[in-house]
Amino acid sequence: MTVSLKRVFCLISLASLVFLTACSSQATVAPTAGAVVSCDSIARSKTTIGLALPCLDGKSTLHFSALRGPLIVNVWGSWCAPCKDEVPIIRSFYERAKSQLQILGVDVEEAKRSDGIAFIVENGMTWPNVIDSDGRSRGYFGMGVPVTWFIDDNGAVVHKKIGVIKSEQELRDLTRQYLNVTVS
Repeated sequence: MTVSLKRVFCLISLASLVFLTACSSQATVAPTAGAVVSCDSIARSKTTIGLALPCLDGKSTLHFSALRGPLIVNVWGSWCAPCKDEVPIIRSFYERAKSQLQILGVDVEEAKRSDGIAFIVENGMTWPNVIDSDGRSRGYFGMGVPVTWFIDDNGAVVHKKIGVIKSEQELRDLTRQYLNVTVS
């Protein structure tokens, strides 16, 4: 009788496990691995004045006064929970928009350069990023992250979004309004 009860118990446990697994919400699919991308593709003039930050690939430096759009500059840090929340929105938007505009990330105040690189890879970021490990950009972007800037063809900052981008629709609307680029 005990062998029979053990079998029944095992079958009930197995059935419960199958039921619970089937009823649980779908697991979140991890994004495609990101990569440290060269900053060479970012449109810029020959200006070499003002704030300059090194590209995370270690091969070049970008002068912010030289940037030309249409360009979205997203300031983030791997230690910033709201920044992590908005990355999937920016990643999805970028997949639709990369033929129409550029995105540049600015990684700020990392304890180690490798923390920023790991964040990029783990979160599927596939656009160029620069790093500000010593806080030089505070006077330029302000305190706190995330911050997202919209830069037009002439290099003018036409809008500053302080705080989290909450939806892809919000990002599309801001891009249409300030950069005159419609992303479907």
